[in-house]
Amino acid sequence: MNDHRVASADPARSTGTTSATTSADAPREEVGEVRRFWQRLGLPGLVDVHTHFMPERVQHKVWGYFDAQGPLIGGLEWPIVYRRQEAERTALLRELGVRAFTAMLYPHKPGMARWLNAWAADFAGRTPDCLHTATLHPEPGVGAYVREAIEAGARVFKAHVQVGAYDPADELLQEAWGMLAEAGIPVVMHCGSGPAPGEHTGPEPIARVLARHPGLRLIVAHLGMPEYEEFLDLAERYGQLRLDTTMVFTDFTEKFMPFPRRALPRLAGLGDRILLGSDFPNIPYPYAHQLHALERLDLGPDWLRAVCHDNAAGLFGL
Repeated sequence: MNDHRVASADPARSTGTTSATTSADAPREEVGEVRRFWQRLGLPGLVDVHTHFMPERVQHKVWGYFDAQGPLIGGLEWPIVYRRQEAERTALLRELGVRAFTAMLYPHKPGMARWLNAWAADFAGRTPDCLHTATLHPEPGVGAYVREAIEAGARVFKAHVQVGAYDPADELLQEAWGMLAEAGIPVVMHCGSGPAPGEHTGPEPIARVLARHPGLRLIVAHLGMPEYEEFLDLAERYGQLRLDTTMVFTDFTEKFMPFPRRALPRLAGLGDRILLGSDFPNIPYPYAHQLHALERLDLGPDWLRAVCHDNAAGLFGL
């Protein structure tokens, strides 16, 4: 555990809120609430491994899909709280005290990944607190452009099995997984069957990937929602598998895919491999609510420090 010597500006415990805001400027109370959270823990800030930045026209299409309550989000009503311009979104993360974040982006069809990777490299170049993110898709040439991204300095990859509608164990991806495992570059993968299942979601395809690449630093997004316990099984079997907290334990998610309380001791036992994720800006509640949802699990301040900062800081050498 890192020894953080940051004094808390306000030791009082604040309460979470699920009320939304759409104002252009970050409300002072929201910024203060988040900063008090990590200051109480003695942290220098937060590290969020699951935030989305992508080309603006792509981002707006994604928001349009949420607005239409598309089938991949299970037809849920999903208001986007942080529907802002790119510069406003990065400024807000910094105000909140997120000292490192990602640009999770993903292709929904072949032929997109290399272009998205070029955009992400440019974004990382002008956004030094963003961990240089890249993506991939099972297609001819995937090994070549994954190698290009690695050589260009990519520090994390994003894969979205549900949106891409592909088997992560596809033979076309084996070279890429091997390169990423050898390079020690983490891969954040949405592979659970929530909020709506896909043909290749769930733990079984991931088990096949890890059987061939046990050293792959896979970060299972959303704690594998809703197959939480099955993905915990895999984490207990494979020492390099990690999970992120994105949207889990929030009031929004607990209504339709609750985390089983019987599994909390296992979550505590894997405390060095659980990472904070938020899904910012595509969330239907304020950023602080994810933090308070973790806090109310009562797994202790050491667990919170590890999840909200130390685990990711160690993984990415921050």
